[in-house]
Parts: sequence; structure tokens; C-alpha cells
Amino acid sequence: MNINTQEGEGYTVVGLEGDIDLSCSPNARKSILQVLENGKNLLINLAEVSYIDSSGVASLVEGYQTAKKQSLKFGLVSVSDEAMSVLKLARLDKVFPIYNSVEEFE
Repeated sequence: MNINTQEGEGYTVVGLEGDIDLSCSPNARKSILQVLENGKNLLINLAEVSYIDSSGVASLVEGYQTAKKQSLKFGLVSVSDEAMSVLKLARLDKVFPIYNSVEEFE
């Protein structure tokens, strides 16, 4: 898994790439929470995610809950088909704000 971070105006985009599983989800969690600790609105780009397991989904849920507690915006953007199928299975596609593009979030 690769993680890249880009700053936008009033928000940060954390891009996750590859497989998000038990071995690397702690790194994803750390990156997500770090942005929120800095008081930034957060978009997570899942366009390049080829696989996500329950530990990866748990990191997204924790980020979403943390953002809500801090009154920050949180969203998923460009969700890959593989990631979307997992989110739909868990019915999280109805919970997370999901955007087709960063511009749609703005």
C-alpha cells in the first residue's frame, strides 16, 4: 500500500493505493487521524485501491467518527469498484459521504 497526501484549500486529500489489509491498515489509520488532529477537513481518495479488508474499513469508520466529533468534513472520493463492493456489502456506502471528484467535494 502507498499513501500520498495533498493539501487543498481548506482540506487535505489522503490517497490510498494498492491493498489495504491488516498489515498496512495501521499506517492508513495513522495518516487519516493525523490530518484530523491538525484540524483539517479530509477527503480519502480510493481510486487506486485494489483490495480493502475489514481492518481497512475500520480505519475509514474511525476517521469518519473522529471528523464528526471535531465538526470537520470527511468524504471518500473516486472509490474504486473493488473498494465500493466492500463498502456496499457493509452498507457503508449509505453512511460515508462519497464524491466522484475532489471538485465535487469543494
